[in-house]
Amino acid sequence: MIPDTRACRAALEVASAYCSPALLNHSVRAYLWAAAYASAHDIAFDPELLYVSAMFHDLGLVKEFDSHTVPFEEAGGHVAWVFAAGAGWPVERRVRASEVVVRHMWDEVDVAMDPEAHLLVYSTSLDISGRRPGALPADLRTEVLARYPRLGLGEEFLACFRDQAARKPGSSAAASVRQGIAARISANPLDAYGA
Repeated sequence: MIPDTRACRAALEVASAYCSPALLNHSVRAYLWAAAYASAHDIAFDPELLYVSAMFHDLGLVKEFDSHTVPFEEAGGHVAWVFAAGAGWPVERRVRASEVVVRHMWDEVDVAMDPEAHLLVYSTSLDISGRRPGALPADLRTEVLARYPRLGLGEEFLACFRDQAARKPGSSAAASVRQGIAARISANPLDAYGA
């Protein structure tokens, strides 16, 4: 299901170099959940754009790309834009990669406006807080989690969000902490599949 393009291979290489194993597996699962959801719901999307965006959607949480002035998703969006420029993508496609990364933190994205961001919102909310797991078959969830285990993602991700919230109280991460993301992370049914 993972697209085999030069840009996708390079995005995985970059994410592998900077993300922890748990965050890297989360990024891969974010793509896989999104692609499976799109297939099940007949949503047309650009696989390469979605994959690259999935690889960079949380890169603003890692120390090398963490910004002290903008929310992590905006920092990740800038990284995606720069990566896409290096990949030779036209400006419009660079902007799209950045938009998808930024919009993954929105509560909802209209599928007609931005199918890739719509899918990334679904997949990241499933993987982090366990939202709507029943939208994907149980056997698929089992297979993906066996291949890309969670590796303590919940604790690591919550620590990142709490750090973001403390330093950037107006950010989406801070809003998530105030709105109880810790409880949703700890109750994520995907953790029942094992570490």
